[in-house]
Amino acid sequence: MAKTATRGRRKAPARGKSKTRSSGGGLLPWAVIGIAAIGGIVAHDHWKSIQPMLARQSTPITRDTAEPRPVVRKDAPPKQVALAAPTPKVPMPQPPQPLPPAAIPTPMIQPIKAVPSPASAAVSQTGTVAFGYCGQGAHINCVGDGGVFWYKGEKIVIADMASPVVDQARCDGERRVAFAAKSRLLELLNAGPFTMDAAGKAEPSGAPRVVSRDGRSFGAQLINEGLARKPGAAGGAWCA
Repeated sequence: MAKTATRGRRKAPARGKSKTRSSGGGLLPWAVIGIAAIGGIVAHDHWKSIQPMLARQSTPITRDTAEPRPVVRKDAPPKQVALAAPTPKVPMPQPPQPLPPAAIPTPMIQPIKAVPSPASAAVSQTGTVAFGYCGQGAHINCVGDGGVFWYKGEKIVIADMASPVVDQARCDGERRVAFAAKSRLLELLNAGPFTMDAAGKAEPSGAPRVVSRDGRSFGAQLINEGLARKPGAAGGAWCA
């Protein structure tokens, strides 16, 4: 019985401690409320000095919240950015160019005309080349008709006779004589060396020459054979 009473007595103080704890926990909220009330009274009494301090701290916040951020629309067209105009290039000053020297006038030189000597007209020329009929190409050493041929590119006209021309024949008989005279002249030129003596000044129509071999003129041979006539004779002898 004594142990039971002792146990009961020991438990009684524990109940008192719990009451103290519960009473202490209930005073804490009242203390907080009291401190807040006192702080509110102090702030009310000193509001004029506290208001500028609060305004300084709240200004950046109000600015950030007051300025709305632009809303970017997805369907809005992109802004066109004006390109800066290129600055014109300033040309660099060029150094002065030296002036060219003045042209020195030169006297006009008159060409000296070659005057053929009288003896040159009587000089004979000997030909020893092979001839053919003239065609469409260049005429070097060829026979054109019964009284005209080219020797080393120079046109030679036999001066002591006149023979018909194939392209200018007025009848068939004249054309046959022209072909025969052309063939006979080619035969005489290719028979061996021949001599050409000048018979006048060279003209665009050709250089007049007397062509011969061993002192016998080719013109005289063609006249004797009936293939040419003397210069100035009537031209209708080959047409009936």
